[in-house]
Amino acid sequence: MADWGPVVIAVVLFVLLTPGLLFQLPGKSRVVEFSNMQTSGISIFVHSIIYFGLIAIGVHISTG
Repeated sequence: MADWGPVVIAVVLFVLLTPGLLFQLPGKSRVVEFSNMQTSGISIFVHSIIYFGLIAIGVHISTG
């Protein structure tokens, strides 16, 4: 059957690593800001590097 691990992990990480939702790295006035619901270009870049780095680990959840 299908391997759903990468899909589940990708969706969870995408939601959790959305800049400004839980934290923003780097923040506008501090290095790390929490729940500010704002973003910047450099913050999107840093969060995307973290996201793709974690996706590269590879998690497998087999069904069937």
